[in-house]
Amino acid sequence: MKNLFFKHLFWEYLFSCAGENNKFQESPRKGQKSRGQIKIENIILLTCKILLVSIFFVPVTVNAVEVTEQLHGSSYVKNSSQLREEADRQVSLARRELKQGKTDSAVNLLLQALEIYHFTGDIKAQGLVYDLLGKSYVKLGRSKQAENAIRRRLAIARDLKDFRSQIFALNNIGTLLMQKGDFNPALQTFIEALNIAREIESLEGQGLSLSNVGLANFRLGNHNQAMELYENALNFRRQARDSLGEANTLNHLGDAYLLVDNYQQTIATYGAALRIAKTISDRSNELRAMDGLITAHSSVKRYDRAFELLERRLSIAKKLNNIREELKSFESYAKLYEQMGQYSTARNFYERAILLAKTLEDSREELLLLDKITRISKR
Repeated sequence: MKNLFFKHLFWEYLFSCAGENNKFQESPRKGQKSRGQIKIENIILLTCKILLVSIFFVPVTVNAVEVTEQLHGSSYVKNSSQLREEADRQVSLARRELKQGKTDSAVNLLLQALEIYHFTGDIKAQGLVYDLLGKSYVKLGRSKQAENAIRRRLAIARDLKDFRSQIFALNNIGTLLMQKGDFNPALQTFIEALNIAREIESLEGQGLSLSNVGLANFRLGNHNQAMELYENALNFRRQARDSLGEANTLNHLGDAYLLVDNYQQTIATYGAALRIAKTISDRSNELRAMDGLITAHSSVKRYDRAFELLERRLSIAKKLNNIREELKSFESYAKLYEQMGQYSTARNFYERAILLAKTLEDSREELLLLDKITRISKR
């Protein structure tokens, strides 16, 4: 408004000057100035006009430059940096929530961070968030959202030529396909990951991919081939010092030995997995190894050892405040007592498991346990 006001005054003055100039051009009368005087005054007047135009327009140009600097300068960079810091903070909080088992809360934080990364155009950060979202959705049992997130992660890894991330994304997609029972597509996905791992000579990637290729073959009924692949995978996992991966592959190998009734190798393999899992505080593989050992020892009627392991298993589940694992422990107790012919005790443990299934609102598990009680009652 201020600029418009001065502009209006300028043009008003300019036109008034032009009017004065026209007066000078009239034919001189008695007492008026001569043509020479008029010419000199006109030159002076023109010079004044040029000076006024210069004074008026220079500030306008400076203001335009200052506005441009404000839009593209330090304030913009600062705001972009603040947004990135906020997104990073949300991802950090999400990781903490995941460790505490608060998966729903973690997903909300990750989605907020993802929106900011989309806005700022940070492709690499988007890939990392999609990776975490995929794992979170898996925990929540939301397979469609999990697969969508992991496939987006894979697409970004390919765009960035991030081969390491491609290996892990492909293995995650293969795992989801396995869960759906699509074993052949899963096998091809794992093989694709293995080929990339070999190309970039990734020990960790080869260990993971070979283990999963073995698992897919195991599910397809190729048990001997699966065991060979597991053994090969163990070599890479040990070279990569991937203890968690080693424990996981050992558990897979234990499952294979158990299926072919090789109890000596079964117990040795699960035992190795258990020792590694305890050392690195990997509760998931620890519980899984214990389950394998309980089954193996009870199969050869080593009940004392089986009960000892079960007692430890239940203690860990309670310590973790994990109701699902407590339920599994009670069900294992019930199966063991049923195998020993102590049906009333087995029924008691099935009933305790049913109470936990109700707490979890797992109607499917509840029905399966009720069916087992019905079977016992007929004996």
